[in-house]
Amino acid sequence: MTTAKEMEQIQTEFKERMDEGELLNCMRCGFCLPSCPTYIESGFQESHSPRGRIALMKAVVDGKIEPDEDVERSLALCLGCRACEPVCPSGVNYGQLLEEARDIINQNKKHSLGVRLIRKTAFKELFPHQNRMRTAAGLIGLYQRSGLQAAVRKTGMLRILPEHLRTMEKVLPPVPKSKEMKNRPRILPAIGPAKKRVAFFSGCLMDTMFLPTNDATAKLLQLAGCDIVIPDDQACCGALHGHSGEKELGKELAKRNIMAFEALEADYIITNAGGCGAFLIEYDHLLKDDPEWSERAAVFVQKLKDFSSVLVELDFDKKGLKLETPQVITYQDSCHLRNVMHTSKEPRKLLKSIEGAEFREMEKADSCCGSAGIYNIVESDMSMKILDSKMRTAKATHAAVIVTANPGCLLQMKLGIEREGLSGQVRAVHLADLLLEAAESEPITDKSQHI
Repeated sequence: MTTAKEMEQIQTEFKERMDEGELLNCMRCGFCLPSCPTYIESGFQESHSPRGRIALMKAVVDGKIEPDEDVERSLALCLGCRACEPVCPSGVNYGQLLEEARDIINQNKKHSLGVRLIRKTAFKELFPHQNRMRTAAGLIGLYQRSGLQAAVRKTGMLRILPEHLRTMEKVLPPVPKSKEMKNRPRILPAIGPAKKRVAFFSGCLMDTMFLPTNDATAKLLQLAGCDIVIPDDQACCGALHGHSGEKELGKELAKRNIMAFEALEADYIITNAGGCGAFLIEYDHLLKDDPEWSERAAVFVQKLKDFSSVLVELDFDKKGLKLETPQVITYQDSCHLRNVMHTSKEPRKLLKSIEGAEFREMEKADSCCGSAGIYNIVESDMSMKILDSKMRTAKATHAAVIVTANPGCLLQMKLGIEREGLSGQVRAVHLADLLLEAAESEPITDKSQHI
């Protein structure tokens, strides 16, 4: 429970740090309400809407209410999907307000010993160190390959976990061996004439648990005509830190990444994870008050692109992509890719170009799936409500393939498939993996050369 002294300090910092002009930009029009998953799934509670949360923040700043447990709960329950931003007529930067408020609360609240240990382990000791991420992922891989996973499942030991975590264990991808994760090439030449020189942001989870998807992304970029450089001194993007009230640690990681990429003279910095991309593309805001880093951050941001945007720019959709078996496919937007990086047309253009793929648009494909980083673990009840709603719209397409462009979304959709009993009938795949599958089904011919 937050003490009176902690609430007083939180209130002081709200007044000092929150952007009051941004808070006042909210006109209370309510255009955001239909786009907010927590508002809908909570039974239309105003405090669980963007408008309501902004009102709470403003009330704390004005001293009208205390930053008590109810305020903290409202902010914690937000997915941070930022679907409210594109529909806001005033252009309120809600996501930035949310992150600042969460950081103020977290930095001035005394957590229990157990919570402090978990936060320190995750935010300071694990995610900032890629060698430790590889070790942790390697242990999961060993658990999967050694027979231990099969034994644990057979004995029923997983029954001690909540149902959604048991299912999550089931849908984890096969993790590559530690040797594969360590022996990564850093220079990859274009296949064919080189058109662009790009630097690839490989990420932490993406370059361990989702290593095959990173490999697929790189291969697609090579086929599109990109020379690729992958700096080995890059770090975690910092999104988990920024979203969880560890803003200073996020800034440290941002600086490490800017240093890693700025000397490469690349045309673009490429990402293939919507959640990472959304945090990377706001490094300029994150470091806006730092004279030494603000301009360097702005240069970094100007070069950042999702891989699908570069593929479309280089006419990869005209490369004769084909699936060997005709299938109905649909696409679930990554919230951050769509709402922050403003990339939604390009993935669809690529998917619609695949011969043998019948693309069917999912109703409310732009609404959150409920993953939101670690939200599906810490706020499982709300996450599963949102996922169940998402699966109803996914099933209505009768698609055999659900495509997305973010690792968290991918696991969440796999979780939804298992919960619906559709395993073996429906699969969830990352956009890069499906595109490479289509690209390698037969030799690529450039349809743009023919009339």
